[in-house]
Amino acid sequence: MAEFTICFLKKGDYILLLNRDKPQWMGAWNGVGGKIEQDETPLAGALREIKEETGITVEDITYKGKITWTDGVVNYGCMYAFIAELPESFPYVTPIKVAEGILDWKELTWILHPENVGIADLKYYLPKMLNETANYDYIFTYQDKKLVNISSAPIEQTSTV
Repeated sequence: MAEFTICFLKKGDYILLLNRDKPQWMGAWNGVGGKIEQDETPLAGALREIKEETGITVEDITYKGKITWTDGVVNYGCMYAFIAELPESFPYVTPIKVAEGILDWKELTWILHPENVGIADLKYYLPKMLNETANYDYIFTYQDKKLVNISSAPIEQTSTV
């Protein structure tokens, strides 16, 4: 099962999002992150991906749960989610073209607008991650490449990443 990270760099009411040039989620705004390398923890992978994709070095990020993709029988992969709070004065001018696509600060109201079709599946888990202290395992069930169900269950707070 493939393991990935996703991180949301938050500055006030804005989150730094990446519009990817390549699949998966090509053309959609999403958090930064990527595949966890062999012998790498999810936390180390998240910190590395933030640095590689944005050039930003962060030390303090918070684990916010896991997204799992399944067909109801087989789990195909999972993504460990993190949020990093940056000071509102953090100097990072966007939009900026990087190897992975375009980075830009997007306002939360824009990201979560019900008619926004340019966002990856963030609406299904980002509000809970931002507003609740509990972490969840979000389970996305697909059939024939179509999302047919989303469920979530609290994760034991004793688990580490």
